[in-house]
Amino acid sequence: MTQSGDETPPGGWRPATTLVHGGTLRSAFGETSEALFLNSGYVYESAEQAEARFSGDAPGYVYSRYANPTITMFEQRMAMLEGAEAARATASGMAAVTSAMLCWLNQGDHVVSARALFGSCRYVVEELLPRFGIESTLVDGRDLSQWRDAIRPNTRALFLESPANPTLDLVDIAGVAEIARTAGARLIVDNVFATPMLQKPMALGADIVIYSTTKHVDGHGRCLGGVVLSDQEFVDEYLGNFLRQTGPCMSPFNAWVMLKGLESLPLRVAQQSETAARLADHLAEAPGILGVSYPGRADHPQHEIARRQMENGGPMVAFRIAGGKAAAFRFMNALQIIKISNNLGDAKSLIAHPATTTHQRLSEDARAELGIGGDLLRLSVGLEDVRDLMADIDQGLRAAHG
Repeated sequence: MTQSGDETPPGGWRPATTLVHGGTLRSAFGETSEALFLNSGYVYESAEQAEARFSGDAPGYVYSRYANPTITMFEQRMAMLEGAEAARATASGMAAVTSAMLCWLNQGDHVVSARALFGSCRYVVEELLPRFGIESTLVDGRDLSQWRDAIRPNTRALFLESPANPTLDLVDIAGVAEIARTAGARLIVDNVFATPMLQKPMALGADIVIYSTTKHVDGHGRCLGGVVLSDQEFVDEYLGNFLRQTGPCMSPFNAWVMLKGLESLPLRVAQQSETAARLADHLAEAPGILGVSYPGRADHPQHEIARRQMENGGPMVAFRIAGGKAAAFRFMNALQIIKISNNLGDAKSLIAHPATTTHQRLSEDARAELGIGGDLLRLSVGLEDVRDLMADIDQGLRAAHG
């Protein structure tokens, strides 16, 4: 929530200040920018000190697969922004998703998940977890009754994206959180589309929040990364040791890049969201567009949920184009400013055809169930001038339906 007046808000700095200064550790040289520690190992003053560090009796770094000063700064800054007790960075967003689940779940456990997920997340839930004896049930995340009905005595985790990739369907996070609490399970929320600037799942009752920091946190398409945020007990008892032993650690260089990205995150997301709202309205009136999905528009099926749990409609737009896959491809191929890419969250506007890229591994029936047809396009809005983007879309539509 935005703050007004001169008083410091409860809990410390406001987000923009936190993202510039939060968690900063300075070396003896007093550097202005965060220091980049590219070392893999650390030197000890004595064998006794090494023993104490490995046993946990003395503080300090041991090995950069376990922890590193640059990565620590990134983790602390993300935790402060999210309002979480602790955070652990990973090599990618999918490393974060997989680690958050496997560190917590055991053979015989059960997971309930929204079926509207990124393709790789569907793989983890539907194919990977069952290999370890962990059962899963997919539900329509928009329907709270389906979440309730899917709960079993051995349900240990609930998992969702909101907004979902790529349709931008929304889930009532507070409603699902209450179901999870009643069942004694943990709610895991992938918050990448909303970004930490526009939605706070923990304030809505989520136990674990995940980001692919590759996306808006970096914001310039440079580095891979992920982060898991939760309470200190979860990180200490489950996640920390799992990451230490299995090794999906973030590179210190990537952590440094993410720290630089965080400094401008509020400005970028605000501008991208403003532009996305205008493009969604423009698309809704454009000839040859069958429908637009944007949480900030009143015609979005879960618009009231968006008003309750999001600051605005966000930087992502989904739309359907008349003429199916062939017209969608002609449209994409004609674009001059908007680039074809399966990535998102970049300073450059990017467009993807989910049915043939991010969700192509799903069966045709599964895609149809989610509304991912050949006519669906996903637009990640960048920082270009909105007028240029509108003109690019218009000429692309002319080429698609010329």
